[in-house]
Amino acid sequence: MDGQAFNPYLPSYEYIPDAEPHIFGDRLYIYGSHDKFNGISFCLNDYVCWSAPLDDLSAWRYEGVIYRRKQDPNYKPDFMNAMYAPDVCRGPDGRYYLYYFLGQKGYICVAVCDSPAGKYEFLGHVKYPDGVLLGDKGEPFQFDPGLFIDDDGKIYMYTGFGPVKYPSILVGGHRPTEHGAMGFELDKDMLTIKSGPQYIGIKGKTEGKGTPYEGHEFFEASSMRKFDGKYYFIYSSFEGHELCYAVSDNPLSGFEFGGTLVSNGDVGVDGITRENCANYMGNTHGSLIKIGENYYVFYHRQTNRHQFSRQACAEKIEFKDGKFLQARLTSCGLNGKPLAGKGTYEARIACHLHSAKGAYWYGVIKRRKRCYPYFTQSGRDREDNPDQHIANFCNGSVAVFRYFDLRDTKSVGVTVRGNAKGVISVSTAKGGEPIAEIEVNAQKKEKYFSSTLNEKCGVTQLVFTFRGKGRCDFISFTLD
Repeated sequence: MDGQAFNPYLPSYEYIPDAEPHIFGDRLYIYGSHDKFNGISFCLNDYVCWSAPLDDLSAWRYEGVIYRRKQDPNYKPDFMNAMYAPDVCRGPDGRYYLYYFLGQKGYICVAVCDSPAGKYEFLGHVKYPDGVLLGDKGEPFQFDPGLFIDDDGKIYMYTGFGPVKYPSILVGGHRPTEHGAMGFELDKDMLTIKSGPQYIGIKGKTEGKGTPYEGHEFFEASSMRKFDGKYYFIYSSFEGHELCYAVSDNPLSGFEFGGTLVSNGDVGVDGITRENCANYMGNTHGSLIKIGENYYVFYHRQTNRHQFSRQACAEKIEFKDGKFLQARLTSCGLNGKPLAGKGTYEARIACHLHSAKGAYWYGVIKRRKRCYPYFTQSGRDREDNPDQHIANFCNGSVAVFRYFDLRDTKSVGVTVRGNAKGVISVSTAKGGEPIAEIEVNAQKKEKYFSSTLNEKCGVTQLVFTFRGKGRCDFISFTLD
């Protein structure tokens, strides 16, 4: 790996949630929704693609726009006609098929291309053999299609959406998916249903109580993977902040709850609960991928005080005896090892961020700033000039960065701007004894302040906590 990889792993101006990772050739491709910075709803931008060589997950390449909303024949220019979480698979004819959901009509749309990151063209809608579109026979709401082609060449699609408390608001008059995720087998034309829909055994909110799914019932974000001959169904639970998985010997039935893969609040790690979450939470969506002998879980985080500007993250995850162990949130993500204890790092790679009062759930209404720090950028949505930072870093604000190799590190400094006056303490644990205390007197222009470390450290996390008056933009920190 030539450089270091961070979380989020794409440039800070890029807002890609719902990322599905796929290996085609010698590259890893990411297909996700495309949020707008400071947007007024989800998924308002056209689909773009990023890829990286399998031997260097720090070297992400922008592949450009692969599909535009206006290419869909049902597109209307309003925020309700967003293109939501897509998936891509390589069909039996060698072409690449993009499956997505547009607006609220309840149809699964398909586009096709000759290369994994080329210009996709609209192909049609998933339909029954009699020509009736999936969604027009009174089925539950179709959403977030996930595609999977098995070793025997059979083609499967998975969908579902389970907001059982709010069906009339969220599913455009369609019935929600009350019994969990649905599965289908598709014909080789990639459009025609051979069998389904059928419920595959993932419990929804209405029937999860008293089962292993209780507290982790299916909500959305269907994705299928296969490891060591078993089928792993990945989904976003009704709790929203977590990706969970279920396991079966059959692609269309018998799935049993496996556990949580990752939570964007680190809920479930070290006794952390939703009530004392370690990081701002919101919905998440993603999947698993195996690269060489390593497994990774892809998910997303929230920024800018609401859920409409989400960013792609990933963690290495442990796989033992057929089970995945919940991954911890880190700043090093795909790096494969701790980050170097020398260099300048953007504050936006913090994996935990909260105020003295803790963190909260990011909703669809933008939160007031108050005492809470948050990730943001200057200006408008764009595809260049990254300047994301932590804003509103005020008294009691905490930013955590994992993990760094500090064996040879002797000093630490911060670059800030604003009107904050006080001390930023640096420790290796929340509430722990400082290993450095940096006096800051922030100005309108960026200014650098530093301090020596008062003890020798090894591989550890770094916890930055501000005590004082005023507030600042936390731009970056430097280890030397």
